[in-house]
Amino acid sequence: MKTGFVQDIESLAISNKQFRKVLYTAQHCQLVVMALNPKEEIGMEVHKLDQFFRVEEGSGEAVLDGARTAIRTGFAVIVPAGTNHNIINTGSVPLKLYTLYAPPNHRDGVVHSTRADAEADQEHFDGKTTE
Repeated sequence: MKTGFVQDIESLAISNKQFRKVLYTAQHCQLVVMALNPKEEIGMEVHKLDQFFRVEEGSGEAVLDGARTAIRTGFAVIVPAGTNHNIINTGSVPLKLYTLYAPPNHRDGVVHSTRADAEADQEHFDGKTTE
């Protein structure tokens, strides 16, 4: 019997201090919390998968194929597969968000404290799920 993930994602996202923390990996999607310090960004990237972001605290900018849009608490961003994208914290406090990758993109349970840690770790989803 699988238990799935049933938790207060808003509280988990707001209390998170890690650049990236994988919370749960299912066969077809993955839940990750992220915290971007002021002026920090995810970095321009493109995936062969779909991605969803939800801002829980702070403000920033979503860049999708060059189109820049201001985002803040409560905003959702869907990034279709193949779209060059970036999320940038333009505010003065950490930008707290969670993201769903479909299918998974990272190793289950991986934690990167900083963007530099994430970039140094060339990890990718290895097929292992949370349960």
